[in-house]
Amino acid sequence: MGCLGNLLWFVFGGFISGLSWVLAGVLWCITIVGIPVGVQCFKFAGLSFFPFGKEVKYGGGAGSLLLNIIWILLSGLPLALEFAFFGVVFCITVIGIPFGLQMFKLAKLALMPFGAEIK
Repeated sequence: MGCLGNLLWFVFGGFISGLSWVLAGVLWCITIVGIPVGVQCFKFAGLSFFPFGKEVKYGGGAGSLLLNIIWILLSGLPLALEFAFFGVVFCITVIGIPFGLQMFKLAKLALMPFGAEIK
């Protein structure tokens, strides 16, 4: 399911969701201070393009918490709402449920990207 799921995902929504992360990364990289945040966005763009067969492990410390709070206020909430909306749209049909679950995984990641590790 991984290869076929990733191919279907990329064609039917993964490309757009990955571009959302790339856009957020580019906007963060405009400033010198935001470059580490932008690099993190580019890592998650790769996950967003091809999410099947990958897991996200959450962890981190106080620094991750501080960056997550700043992230939610500046970029995370619009991305999370976008992914949650598309997750609901995909879950309307039985065939779309696996894709909706991937969107919900990305919505959670959009709220708390720092301290998260992709496996």
